[in-house]
Amino acid sequence: MGEHYFSADPAVPFKRLPVRVRIWDKDLVLSSGTGVFAQGRLDPGTAVLLREVAPPDGGTVLDLGCGYGVIGLAIASVAPASTVWGVDVNERALVLANQNAVALGLADRFRAVTPDAVDETVQFEEIWSNPPIRIGKPALHTLLRTWLARLAPNGRAVMVVGKNLGSDSLQRWLEEEGYPTTRLASAKGFRVLETRRS
Repeated sequence: MGEHYFSADPAVPFKRLPVRVRIWDKDLVLSSGTGVFAQGRLDPGTAVLLREVAPPDGGTVLDLGCGYGVIGLAIASVAPASTVWGVDVNERALVLANQNAVALGLADRFRAVTPDAVDETVQFEEIWSNPPIRIGKPALHTLLRTWLARLAPNGRAVMVVGKNLGSDSLQRWLEEEGYPTTRLASAKGFRVLETRRS
C-alpha cells in the first residue's frame, strides 16, 4: 500500500509549507508539511465546515484527525474558554500541530497527541472532524464509535464528509448506531453533519 496522510510515520521527505487562512474573522498563519493531510492549503471540506458552523463558546473540544491543527487551533483562537485536544495517528502532523499552537500562543489550551495519549476520563462537549473516510468503512466506524462514546451529555459532533465519499450512508449508519444526526449544510459537494449523544 502506498503512503497516505494517515500513516503513522510517512516516509516522504519532510518539507514545511506555510498556510495562511482567515477563519471566523481571525487570521491564522500555520505550518503544514509533506506527508500530512492538505499540505500547503486549507482543504475544501474543512473550509466548508468552518464556514458553515459557528465555533463553540468554550468547553472541552476534540479535533479528531487534527492534521496540522487548523480546526482545533481556529477554535482555540476564538474561544478562550475552550480546551482543545487534537488527535492524529500521523506523528508528523502532531509535531506540526503542536508547533503551530506554540507559534500562535495557544499551547496552554491546545494539545495534539496520539489517540491513546488522551486521558480516558476526558469527555468532550464538542467533537469537530473532517474524518479520514479513505481509511475504509470498518476502520472509520471503529474510530467514530470510540470517540462518539466520549461525548459529554448533550454533547455533539460536527463532521464534514464529501457526498461522493458516502456522507449520506454515513448519516444513516450513525442513526442506526443510536446517534441522532442531522444535516446542517450542503455546499460544494460536501455535507456538514451534526451528531448528538444518544
